Amino acid sequence: MYQCNKYNDKLNVSSRKIRELREKNKLSLTGLSTKLALMGIDISKPSLHKLETGKRILKDYELYALSHVFKVPIEELLNDFISELKDEDVV
Repeated sequence: MYQCNKYNDKLNVSSRKIRELREKNKLSLTGLSTKLALMGIDISKPSLHKLETGKRILKDYELYALSHVFKVPIEELLNDFISELKDEDVV
């Protein structure tokens, strides 16, 4: 059986930021799913909800596609995680 480790009880570190950017851009889950589909990235509405709640792993190509849709650098989607590491003197 495949086992995946969690970070702070979530399967990805960008969940909060994805939801924040989606809402800031006035996109529904369906609207975001459609924009991603136009790029060839198939993430259904239920899967996007799981991404935003940290219950789904975010693949690297999905991270890039989301940064492209929201017109932000990838680092912005990882900001919370990076800040936590800096606060803990890990990096």
